[in-house]
Amino acid sequence: MIIKKYIYILVILVSASAWAQVNFDAKVSKNKLGVNERLRIDFEMNQDGDNFVPPDFVGFTVVGGPNQSVSNSWINGKRSFKKTYTYFLAPKKRGEFTISQATISIEGETYKTTPIKIQVTAAVDIPKDPNDPTYLASENIHLVAEISKTNPYLNEAITVVYKLYVSPKIAVDNWNELDTPRYNDFWSQNINTQGQKVQNGIYNGEDYRYLVLRKTVLYPQKTGKLNIEPLTLDISMRVPSNRRDIFGSLLMTRINRTVSAGNKTINVKALPEKGKPVDFTGAVGDFDLNVTASKTELDATESLQVKVNVEGNGNLKLFKLPKISLPSSLEVYEPEHSENVKTNLAGMQGSITDSYTVVPQFKGKYPIPSISFSYFDLKTESYKRLSSNEIVINVLNGPSNNASSNESAVTANNKQAVVLNSDQFAFIKTKTNFVDAKTEYFFKTKLFWSLLLVPFLAIPLAIFIRKKKVARDADVYGNRIRKADRLARKYLSNAKKSLGQKEAFYIALEKALHNYLKAKLHIETSDLSKDKINNLLDGKGVEASVIKDFESILERCELARYTPIDIVTMQEDYEKAAKTISLIDKQAR
Repeated sequence: MIIKKYIYILVILVSASAWAQVNFDAKVSKNKLGVNERLRIDFEMNQDGDNFVPPDFVGFTVVGGPNQSVSNSWINGKRSFKKTYTYFLAPKKRGEFTISQATISIEGETYKTTPIKIQVTAAVDIPKDPNDPTYLASENIHLVAEISKTNPYLNEAITVVYKLYVSPKIAVDNWNELDTPRYNDFWSQNINTQGQKVQNGIYNGEDYRYLVLRKTVLYPQKTGKLNIEPLTLDISMRVPSNRRDIFGSLLMTRINRTVSAGNKTINVKALPEKGKPVDFTGAVGDFDLNVTASKTELDATESLQVKVNVEGNGNLKLFKLPKISLPSSLEVYEPEHSENVKTNLAGMQGSITDSYTVVPQFKGKYPIPSISFSYFDLKTESYKRLSSNEIVINVLNGPSNNASSNESAVTANNKQAVVLNSDQFAFIKTKTNFVDAKTEYFFKTKLFWSLLLVPFLAIPLAIFIRKKKVARDADVYGNRIRKADRLARKYLSNAKKSLGQKEAFYIALEKALHNYLKAKLHIETSDLSKDKINNLLDGKGVEASVIKDFESILERCELARYTPIDIVTMQEDYEKAAKTISLIDKQAR
């Protein structure tokens, strides 16, 4: 019996010792993970301690934690205690790493965890949660840049059209451009997309709605591989959650997501060197050349206009027009350049013109030699040359110049350069001093009689306005209504500016209501309790229904920050607040 008694005592002591044993362990969510995954590590203890020191986490970045949790329970008279420190780690690179020991002090003793080895592999495919709002947004909204041609010639027009594809499963509320492409090494022209409507289309074999956000025409100015920078948007949208309302309809969750069209690369080909004309100035497209004179017969010292015009489709703003060559007896001035060019998705279309002013000094016939213009034709991928017809200017009357006929012939054959003479108009006066032949006096004019009668006509108008003002001042009830409406607009102005931004709107709306009460009831912010507001408004004669509406708006401001609200609901709350403030101001004594 004595032996059995000692055995029982020994068992009890061992059990008590085992129950009182301190455990301090480190547990990880996995020992092998990809470099794109996250690792969770928990440091657990069965007794409370102090001075917890985590390991260095060499090879990892702490992206979350430490999060602390405590569990303390009694089951069948036995106490269960657990305290946990949790960290979330992101691996810095591939390899094998060791999470060293963590330490803690419990009842004066220092305890350490066991080191844990972690293997980090290459990136792995992470399973997607179909109910995750971020995943739903990424799968149902796409920003696409459509490029008309990826291997154009130098100075050949290409178009970039940015389309935002949105699945019918989600709704887009608003978007802002975070980064706008700068189109380095391109001549660019944006095409107006105002008034674009949402259209139906197919994306990746599925039905989508899409909107054209931007259209741009580009003319590459360098050869080789050129980068087209992406368009980046910040989009506010609503996506379905896995929760339903009381009617069984899916509740929507509002999130923001950044989407980008991605970088695009085009390979620009150089224009062929074979067959390139000497006078080629970079024109690419399809053009026509016209050289015309405003008149071909005139007298000396009269002027005429000679126009060099190129029209068609192509890079009209990116090359120079050919110059005309005239005999020295015809004075010519620097041309006036004009452009009539429109840009659409097909590129530039229209015409450019150089207009020369020509003044002959002597009698005779003067030829304007033919000029030529060369361009690269994209259809045939070859160079083409256009030439104008020779124009003869016949000066009928004027001083004769013995050398004029010889000079004309020499100019026609040798195409001499134009000689400018800056003194040709020196005999013309540049300043004048005109005096009216018939002097008019102000006295007894129509303006004189009008100004004389205006004061007399203004007297009845002033009397009418004064009577209207007196009647308006006497309308006490109407003045109270107008004053109440102005007061509502004054206090709610900031809230109206924030329509569409949920949190900012309801904060501004709540602040406006509080400021109105403080001004109307002469109370401080600390006194703004529901019962006191109710009593004060009731004491001023405000109807119970109006007080109830005011309180409901305040409650709406508090709850709306935590529930999804669309812009229609915000507009309704704004109008209700304006109406309620106006009614309180009308009814309050």
